[in-house]
Amino acid sequence: QVRLVESGGALVPPGASLILSCAAQGGTLSMYVMGWFRQAPGKEREFVGGIRWTDHLTIYSDSMKDRLTISKDNVGDRIYLQMTGLKPEDTAVYYCAANPGRQVWTTSRNYAYWGHGTQVTVSS
Repeated sequence: QVRLVESGGALVPPGASLILSCAAQGGTLSMYVMGWFRQAPGKEREFVGGIRWTDHLTIYSDSMKDRLTISKDNVGDRIYLQMTGLKPEDTAVYYCAANPGRQVWTTSRNYAYWGHGTQVTVSS
């Protein structure tokens, strides 16, 4: 079982860029499909993007795809979510998730392992 730890959340002004990181503890991420999700107050958790380690297939939310890049390191224990042009509506807790297999799921119920999240606040 892998333990996930997100970091990089911050308070940033509108238009800023931010890179979130998700690190594995007790395992390697190369065995999993990884997803990024976010949850704003009073809203359901929504898919942001995902990546399959074996072939670097990436999938992004249609609403954010022009502002996102998901990448991974070469060691197998960390993925990144780069966000640009941040807007106040991007304010949320951002989570990374992992699931064994090859399917990059866009629904949260399909992911077995979750981190505790990192807060991103976009405000002037």
